[in-house]
Order: sequence, then C-alpha cells, then structure tokens
Amino acid sequence: MTLRLAIFDVDGTLVDSQATIVACMQEAFRAEKLEPPAPEAVRRIVGLALPLATAALLPEPDAELAERLAEHYKRAFFARRARPDFDEPLFPGAREVLDALAREGWLLGVATGKAMRGLKAVLARHGLERHFVTLQTADRHPSKPHPAMIEAALAETGAAREATVMIGDTSFDVLMAKAAGVAPIGVAWGNHPVEELYAAGARCVLSRFEELLDHLREPARIRPVA
Repeated sequence: MTLRLAIFDVDGTLVDSQATIVACMQEAFRAEKLEPPAPEAVRRIVGLALPLATAALLPEPDAELAERLAEHYKRAFFARRARPDFDEPLFPGAREVLDALAREGWLLGVATGKAMRGLKAVLARHGLERHFVTLQTADRHPSKPHPAMIEAALAETGAAREATVMIGDTSFDVLMAKAAGVAPIGVAWGNHPVEELYAAGARCVLSRFEELLDHLREPARIRPVA
C-alpha cells in the first residue's frame, strides 16, 4: 500500500501566532533602538529561519545585527510564552481535520520555520504530540524554501513523493513543496495573500480547513510537481 503523507506548516497554518510574532519582532528591533518593522513587513518573513527573517527586515545587510535581533526575538518570545494570558489558538477546524486524516490512514508531519524546542512547546500546549510522525524544523535544516525539510520527512516516513502534500500559508511553503516535487496546498487565513500563493504554484488555496479533506479524497489532485 502506498503511504500518504500530509506535511503541515505551523505558524499561520495550524496556529494563529501572527500577533505574537509581530509583537516579538517589534520588541527585538526596539531593543536595538531601531524603528520597529510594520506588521505587514513582519508577516512577509514568517516561515523563514529566524536569522534570515531578521536579516530580511533590515534596510541593509548586517549579519551581526541580524543575529542580535534574532536573540532579542527569542527572549521576547520566551517571556511572552511564560505569561498567564499567552494564547496562540489553533485555527478553526485544524484539530478535527488532523483527526480525520489520521483515521483515513494519512501520515502527518510538520515542516516549520520554528526551532524544535518551540515546535514541541506548541504541540504540547495543544495536545498534538501524538498526531505527527515526522517533525522538521529550521534549526536542523536549511531555511524554506529549500526542500531539505520535505526530503527528510519523506525519508523518515517512507511515503511516496507522488502521494505527499505540503500545506502552508506562505509562498515559502509552496516553493519548498515544488522544489521537493510534492503537491503544494495553500491556506487563505495565514501570512501571505491568496494571489501570491497561486503565483508561487499552489494547486489550490483553502478558505476553510475542512476543504482539505475533500481535496485529499480526490487522488487525481495529488500528483508530483512537473
């Protein structure tokens, strides 16, 4: 039997973390006495590995400053996560769709710009540890859109490339999927606009999580990227 694998991005796809990411990035810039980036600019870099994300927000290349900003961001995030009012909810329908896919025999994985420590904290907070058989993070691979995370997930699970999909909210996710030769599926509730996901090569863009089930039940839609 062909193994089928659905790989999910986290921030902006499974978890509504936009407000946290924007606030922490702005705090990081203030720590260096820099003008904080606009929320729209921060949303553009969600999904990249953290040092690349901070570098992309700088007006001029400065690797040392980008690293310092990344450290400020981490400290701001850890402090915020420790607050009793911290809340990063799952998007509506996410848990139900994950449960349904598991019942239907899909293997589930994650490919995220988070570090492994942060990913495991998110999964534990929402009780999702048992759902995923492969976890790929930016601290163990090149940043998206490099295909390394998907390649590792395929190797770990033994899933067929032609029966694997990548679900994400940014063009980085779509381009990563195309580079790995798996089907890219976008979501409309995340950080990059729908038209940009299609321009990057998304096979479809979901407006509700539940639509993923109908899409994956049509095998003709799951083909390797040419």
